[in-house]
Amino acid sequence: MFSGEELVFKVLILACLYSSVSPDAQVEALHAMKNALNVSASQLANWNPNQVNPCTWTKVDCDDSNNVIKLSLSSMGFSGILSPKIGELTTLRTLSLQGNDITGEIPKAFGNLTSLTMLNLENNSLSGEIPSSLGNIKSLRFLILSQNNFTGAIPDSLSNLQALIDLQLGSNGLSGQIPEHLFQVTRYNFTGNYLNCGRNFPQPCVSDSGGSSHKPRIATIVGVIGGVLGLLLLVGLLFLVWKGRRKRYKREVFVDVAGEVDRRIEFGQLKRFAWRELQIATDSFSENNVLGQGGFGKVYKGVLADNTKVAVKRLINYESPGGDKAFQCEVEMISVAVHRNLLRLIGFCTTPTERLLVYPFMQNLSVAYRLREIKPGEPVLDWPTRKRIALGTARGLEYLHEHCNPKIIHRDVKAANVLLDEDFEAVVGDFGLAKLVDVRKTNVTTQVRGTMGHIAPEYLSTGKSSGRTDVFGYGIMLLELVTGQRAIDFSRLEEEDDVLLLDHVKKLERETRLYAIVDQNLNENYNMIEVEMMIRIALLCTQSSPEERPVMSEVVRMLEGEGLAERWEEWQNVEVTHRQEYERLQGRFNWEEDSTYNQDAVELSGGR
Repeated sequence: MFSGEELVFKVLILACLYSSVSPDAQVEALHAMKNALNVSASQLANWNPNQVNPCTWTKVDCDDSNNVIKLSLSSMGFSGILSPKIGELTTLRTLSLQGNDITGEIPKAFGNLTSLTMLNLENNSLSGEIPSSLGNIKSLRFLILSQNNFTGAIPDSLSNLQALIDLQLGSNGLSGQIPEHLFQVTRYNFTGNYLNCGRNFPQPCVSDSGGSSHKPRIATIVGVIGGVLGLLLLVGLLFLVWKGRRKRYKREVFVDVAGEVDRRIEFGQLKRFAWRELQIATDSFSENNVLGQGGFGKVYKGVLADNTKVAVKRLINYESPGGDKAFQCEVEMISVAVHRNLLRLIGFCTTPTERLLVYPFMQNLSVAYRLREIKPGEPVLDWPTRKRIALGTARGLEYLHEHCNPKIIHRDVKAANVLLDEDFEAVVGDFGLAKLVDVRKTNVTTQVRGTMGHIAPEYLSTGKSSGRTDVFGYGIMLLELVTGQRAIDFSRLEEEDDVLLLDHVKKLERETRLYAIVDQNLNENYNMIEVEMMIRIALLCTQSSPEERPVMSEVVRMLEGEGLAERWEEWQNVEVTHRQEYERLQGRFNWEEDSTYNQDAVELSGGR
């Protein structure tokens, strides 16, 4: 028998042990959500219910106190229902589940998500009424429930959401009265329902670009008159500012070349440089400052007057259709594509005969340089850095393909076009060959552009490029990272090996001799399991059939350790057929050694 004090002590010890192994409430809620959504075995594989801390899980973001604050699970093919357990994630600020096929109702427990600022359930198959409990989420700023099957009235409680600035309820089956306060929301959409708005009602079903409130006709007229007067005043002020700027230009050291301002282009916060300014920065575009050369011109290292180091891309043949399109395309795309793994455009310069783009100077140049052209004493890319480059590049391309609107195809993905900042983080650059893609189209027919050895077989044979074309180029870049070799190397003929790096790696993979291909500069300081994983991802990305290549979001997940085994097993079952077709396509080209070839960049020219 225990004494009273011993019994109390042992009970306390047991309680502490139990608390240390019992699943965290956040883990329980997330695991319940995963089960309710019918998540497949290959998805969210690292969501381990036995973990106490879910902050290392895929698609989960946490704050410094390990509180879950963001879940981004859009377009993942979920077909289940929403678990009421989600309501226990009281620190959650963003919940994005759009683009799935989730059914059932929104649980009332969602009203307990008092920290939530964004709830996005757009484009699912949810039904029932919108729960009035959502009116309890006083911090909610974005409520996006459009393209579902909700019915009934909009709950009056949503009028309590004073912080709401975006309300999207379009394309449902809602009916009845719209709470008056909701017409004051900055941006709203009630179209595609049976609500009291539109032609026969005083309020429109969608907000205009100017904002929220819709006053009676007299107020509208007064507003229009006030707007016109304000516009006239604004024009006058702009005229005065313009005159003042012209006076200041006369006092500046740098004077624009004649005609430089004839065709102004305005893109957000981009700086417009004077040609003379860039001429001085690059020492009159000295050949000693050339960083690289591509199909549309040279890139020069420059130093601005404030000692900022920049890279200046000077386009050649501007007056030709191709050169002009390259400039317009690159400026437009860089202005809309903002991501840590994409090269940021600082500014530009235009004259009647010149087009120049100004980028930040990448201290560690390109991946190709670091793999093959480093000078004695410069550091070799170690294996952890190469893994980081692979993931960073994949994330940049994923952003271009899946998050830009319209989507963007790079069309020349290779090690030479992946730059490295001061921390050796990957930055995808050179959008000179990029292509804006209409979201309604799956591919674009054009003449072939790119670099031989990196171009997908279907692009060579049909001229059709798509996001999967970039995936192929990315796969070749992975092989460059692992091997340190070029995509095409005629010196391999001396050893009776394949000229194409891809064929060479496939051969060694079939012979289970992958160790023979790893870059010797690594001095065996690498993880062979990780090398094999990266090569397998590269081979999946370079399948001859574009439909069977993964999209970049899948590549990101595989690099993070999710879903590779299943895809690899499928690939092995059909590789023999694909190899025969690939060899047939490659047989159309003469790969014999030619002294006129530039192995660094065998460029194909053509219209965009």
